[in-house]
Amino acid sequence: MSPQGGPIRDMLAANLRKARTRKELSLSELARMSRISKATLSQLESGTGNPTIETVFSLSRALEMPISDLLERRAVDDLTVVRGAEVEVLSGEGVDLRPLQRIEAGDLIVEVYDQQVRADCRQGSLGHVGREHTVVQEGRLGVTVDGQEVELGPGDYVAFDATRPHAYEALDGTVRSVLLLHYRPGQGEQPLLRH
Repeated sequence: MSPQGGPIRDMLAANLRKARTRKELSLSELARMSRISKATLSQLESGTGNPTIETVFSLSRALEMPISDLLERRAVDDLTVVRGAEVEVLSGEGVDLRPLQRIEAGDLIVEVYDQQVRADCRQGSLGHVGREHTVVQEGRLGVTVDGQEVELGPGDYVAFDATRPHAYEALDGTVRSVLLLHYRPGQGEQPLLRH
């Protein structure tokens, strides 16, 4: 059990049911919108499924809600310490994400993740709500957004509209980075900032 209140799959099960019910969607409708099978959605809602990054991002896109709303909410104290070794990892085809913190400030929600792109791997996304920011700490990272490619090294930063198709690729060994996602509640899939 993670210190934030339970395993990712239990939090996803509860939050997914709530979100689907609130939006008055059937499992079949959500399956069509998210491109996830009805059987898989049923397993996720019952807490027996094994969520991946791809699954969570598809649900975020289909439900037009922040990823952290699907995974969990954390209480904010004056001093917040999150031990990386104690946070459950959400894995995908090529990326391991550790959700560290959700920050709400006024009408802005920011999610902070420790992101590791595995050596010789690529992680793609069809897009999801929000704006994405990545700061590379170690390694060389290839980033593709709607066909536009950039290469980043330690200390480099990239930001883009996360609703656009995008991918991360470790170009030379494992890449460690900090991933930030930010949203404005109720904006759905509209980009938050334009650069």
